[in-house]
Amino acid sequence: MSTAALTAYVLIWPVLVAVVLFVIGRGFFREWAEARRKGEDLI
Repeated sequence: MSTAALTAYVLIWPVLVAVVLFVIGRGFFREWAEARRKGEDLI
């Protein structure tokens, strides 16, 4: 495996984790804001 391919493989994981956390966080805050507007508990 070349150095460039290995470097890309190693560096892609933090990017994937950041994207997944962003999507989960966005959904959480969207539902949290909707629950606050309705005056309901989140859980």
